[in-house]
Amino acid sequence: MAHSLLSVKDASVKFGKRTALEGITFSLDPGEVLGIVGRTGAGKTVLLNLLGGVHPPSNGTIRFDGSPVSLPNPHQAQKLGIELVYQKPLLVEWGNVLQNIFFDREVFLFRPSWFPIVYLSDWGGMNRTARRLLARFNLPPDLLNKQVSTLSDEVRLVVALCHALCRPMRLLLLDASLDSLSFQRQQILLEIIRELAQQNVGVIVSSDNLNDLFMVTDRILVLYEGRLTNDRRTSETTPREIVEQIIGTTRQEQVTPIIWALESYYLAEKQTEELRRAQTTLQESLEAKDSLNRQLIGRLQAQVKALNQLNLALQAAHRRLDVEREEERKSLARELHDQVIQDLLSFNYRLEEAGAKSESENQQSELAELRDGIRGVVGDLRQLCGDLRPPTIDTHGLPAAISSFAHEWAERNHISLHLEIDPNLGRFPEGIELSVFRIVQEGLNNIRKHAAAKNAFLQVQRTPTASLLLHLSDDGQGSTKPLDLASLSAHKHFGLVGVSERVALLGGSMQIVPPPGGGFALQVEIPNPYPSYNN
Repeated sequence: MAHSLLSVKDASVKFGKRTALEGITFSLDPGEVLGIVGRTGAGKTVLLNLLGGVHPPSNGTIRFDGSPVSLPNPHQAQKLGIELVYQKPLLVEWGNVLQNIFFDREVFLFRPSWFPIVYLSDWGGMNRTARRLLARFNLPPDLLNKQVSTLSDEVRLVVALCHALCRPMRLLLLDASLDSLSFQRQQILLEIIRELAQQNVGVIVSSDNLNDLFMVTDRILVLYEGRLTNDRRTSETTPREIVEQIIGTTRQEQVTPIIWALESYYLAEKQTEELRRAQTTLQESLEAKDSLNRQLIGRLQAQVKALNQLNLALQAAHRRLDVEREEERKSLARELHDQVIQDLLSFNYRLEEAGAKSESENQQSELAELRDGIRGVVGDLRQLCGDLRPPTIDTHGLPAAISSFAHEWAERNHISLHLEIDPNLGRFPEGIELSVFRIVQEGLNNIRKHAAAKNAFLQVQRTPTASLLLHLSDDGQGSTKPLDLASLSAHKHFGLVGVSERVALLGGSMQIVPPPGGGFALQVEIPNPYPSYNN
């Protein structure tokens, strides 16, 4: 009967009074790839260091190839064919790349029998092996003579991987190695892991990149606060289930942002790699042309870079101004409410007392008119406070603020407004909620000023692509020709211009289309930082 390559039972690791791992039990078959996930501090590195001989177990047993083993140090683990690649590679800083790849594992030659047996290092063979390993990771052979202290973090990790791969092994342990590589080299390492598995080498890899783990692993272990909480076959689970195990909750508002961040990070890496390849192709094409073309392209690239930097600076300045403007509105609304309105209410109360004491009917009538006037001013000021800073947005969120404003707007302007708000819209960061509210506010005010409409329609919802979709339309007079935002700005019609600026700062898109029945329709789509997630 075949036995496991590795078997761990009730293993625990303690550092003084602190327990880093407790009761860890799992096994690994030859050629099996096992992923380890968990939050920072969950014990992933400690577990790999335990198997690599760095930390001895405080309790429990480890069996390798069917026999109980003691791993008091990394050297003993390496004797068994266990290779550990640390999260931060341990290299000999004064040595070059070739020396580090074969450190403590040099390949030797020996003299013929008629000479004294003197072992010599086979630097030629080691050089060929090292060149082959570096080429696998798309690194040039002249790197072999460079001192490792001058290398980037990613290249240092590649050197450590080459150190582990330069001789046969039975078990490879990778501590966050995938997370520290570029997208291109991540794919290379994933392919190497698959090849090792086909050679019956066991692989255990810890990573925060669920996309990579789901592509290469047979099983995934989840660690939570030093305990093994889940051991699932990769084909029988989903990223959502794994994330729920990692963070210890199934609450959607905590799980979906992590899922979204993981997927967005993977897509960004993939797009970056595609851009890098396109840039390489362009550079190779330019090398075949004359130097004048290269100089022109260089100038264009410099101009584009300068324009991008200017655009980013303008966007950052615009965001700061927007934040400062909202803070000023909030401060003014608070001052109007807490001081001016309260003072007016106090004066109104004193006028009421004076009217009660007055015996003159004319004077009482005049005082009553003054009180009515003050109440009207107080009502207008409260409306102004609501426009400056909607009171419901801080306490009840965006849906409540939009609903309150929309109903007040419809009643005040005698326009029928049909409102649909997704009940699962949820809360958003304060800046996004305020920006979306201002878009609604400016859009409805634009209808009031220019549309001559009797009916309006406002819909705010999530889309299947995890975006926020806002649709605003009316049955007014519409426009006979396409709207030009530059022309609107020149004529000081800033409503739609302001909407377009806010949408751009949120990284969204805006469309102005005439609805089928006539009138005007505005559609805004904004990337949602907390999208829904479908397995």
